[in-house]
Amino acid sequence: MKELKALNRRTAPKSAMPERIIQFGEGNFLRAFVDWIIYNMDQKTDFNSSVVVVQPIERGMVDWLNGQDCLYHVNLQGKENGAPVNTLTRIDVISRALNPYTQNQAFMALAEQPEMRFVISNTTEAGIAFDPACKLGDAPAASYPGKLVQLLFHRYQYFNGDPTKGMIIMPCELIFLNGHHLKECIYQYIELWKNDLGKDYEGFKAWFTNHCYVCATLVDRIVPGFPRDTINEIQQKICYKDNLVVKAENFHLWVIEKAENMTVEQMREEFPAEKAGLHVLITDNEKPYHARKVTLLNGPHTVLSPVAFLSGVNIVRDACEHPVIGSYIHKVQFDELMQTLDLPIDECKQFANDVLERFENPFVDHQVTSIMLNSFPKYETRDLPGVKTYLKRKGKLPEGLVLGLAAIITYYKGGKRDDGTNIVPNDDQKIMDHLTELWATGNTQAVAEGVLAFDYVWHEDLNQTVPGLCDMVKRYLDLIQEKGMLEAVKTIL
Repeated sequence: MKELKALNRRTAPKSAMPERIIQFGEGNFLRAFVDWIIYNMDQKTDFNSSVVVVQPIERGMVDWLNGQDCLYHVNLQGKENGAPVNTLTRIDVISRALNPYTQNQAFMALAEQPEMRFVISNTTEAGIAFDPACKLGDAPAASYPGKLVQLLFHRYQYFNGDPTKGMIIMPCELIFLNGHHLKECIYQYIELWKNDLGKDYEGFKAWFTNHCYVCATLVDRIVPGFPRDTINEIQQKICYKDNLVVKAENFHLWVIEKAENMTVEQMREEFPAEKAGLHVLITDNEKPYHARKVTLLNGPHTVLSPVAFLSGVNIVRDACEHPVIGSYIHKVQFDELMQTLDLPIDECKQFANDVLERFENPFVDHQVTSIMLNSFPKYETRDLPGVKTYLKRKGKLPEGLVLGLAAIITYYKGGKRDDGTNIVPNDDQKIMDHLTELWATGNTQAVAEGVLAFDYVWHEDLNQTVPGLCDMVKRYLDLIQEKGMLEAVKTIL
């Protein structure tokens, strides 16, 4: 066993670059995704920027970060071009980390640094919210948008409304059109604090509107976090006692929708991630990429899980590599869901292939049952739009997606699998009770009709709005009951 060194700037080299980014959030995702991307931009372009991390809530990890001089390693694991990937990279782009609750003066002083240009955040889905209890004079405001407005207003005042001192704001919270929601919150605070802003109200509002740039973004990387099971092995490899190692998959995608008041070219010039060869896509419309992710990543997950489990396969990777289930996943992905998107087919194929490599990650044993929670609402948002679009475009129903719905309905029957494994569905109690009642009839026609009439799930009666769906669901329910899941799958391949 090697003796491990403490990890800090005395024991490991650390770059010194201008502080140009304020990052609200110090958690695993931002450190393994955004800070890893910035590290690569610094290495491969003239971006030359470091990050000041701001802890968005009262309790957090900034003391741990500062204890290691904000140095840590990212362990990327996965599959690329058919080969396993397992890398370790020391990230050194965070210059310091602040707690605004105990270091409010230092936090507000960030607004006075002329080179500051970007604000990036991941404060969880609940973080982008307007709290009318916040006051401009709070030190700091409780909400993230409140803190951001305090910072922006101080910057506006300090630089006398200089148009070149506006900020580019890129939220990474997992909310569709996150930037639009954040911008709305900012305007709400400007109005709430109108009297406190006084004579600066109009000028500050105009400065924010014209010279700050709020982008909507879509982020995609699975980040399991601290690798408890392999930390000793990792520390022996790096020879450092790093308490902040973060494990992530090697795949990454960041779609950035440029702000209304800037061009795509301006954003690419300011944030040269594409030049660094990273999967960062700067566009004028995030929506089709959001649809692609939901459709080609989340959509297959939702139907492969019950089909695989009821076929005796427990791990997502094993399902992809199974001769029958793997063919089913490929059919759903390429022949059905991909045909419902509006992006260029080559782009969709590349993304779909990347998704399958992610599913086949040799370092992650992803249980299919962990995906089964709330399957009906998931099917409604991830797969049902594809069923409808496919029917509209092709004039027939997609067999794989409908079989997937029949598999979910069968899974929710409960009982035991052929090998004796308990089937334990987990969903809203109303849905669970309704399924129990329907299956108690012993009539698959009643089951199919009843499920498709769940207006509290589908927000419509699918018996009426999707012609032929009830008949096909019933046929597959019967087939699964008679022949088993695996044999039912074979009939559509």
